Amino acid sequence: MKDVIEFLRKSQTQYFATVGTDGKPKVRPFQFMIEEGGKLYFCTSNQKQVYKEIKRQAYIELCAPGENFSWMRLNGKAVFVQDVALKTKVQEASPLVKSIYKTPDNPVFEIFYLDDAVATIADFSGNPPKIYKL
Repeated sequence: MKDVIEFLRKSQTQYFATVGTDGKPKVRPFQFMIEEGGKLYFCTSNQKQVYKEIKRQAYIELCAPGENFSWMRLNGKAVFVQDVALKTKVQEASPLVKSIYKTPDNPVFEIFYLDDAVATIADFSGNPPKIYKL
């Protein structure tokens, strides 16, 4: 878990893939927020298309670029939670998120974690990828 969190924090921006409501793949930049209780948390607005896509098909995958031509693929099932204490931690971790949503109880502010997550860290070295079941 430590290697996965460190990789996500260093990459800053990840590329988050969903199945669009039109059945076609959609990819957009995203950002890892926090780890809490062994779960990786992300956030979005329930007004965005990505929220509708996740609610329709909860399985997602993201790709994070790393140093020296390394990358991480992370997939799992998005599970939304309404825990205000966790939303507060997310806003404390990201001034940008706080500036957008202002308060943890903002009705459009949503957080989710990845259940049954699997991370694969790989590079072009020829060494086998490292797989982490979270």
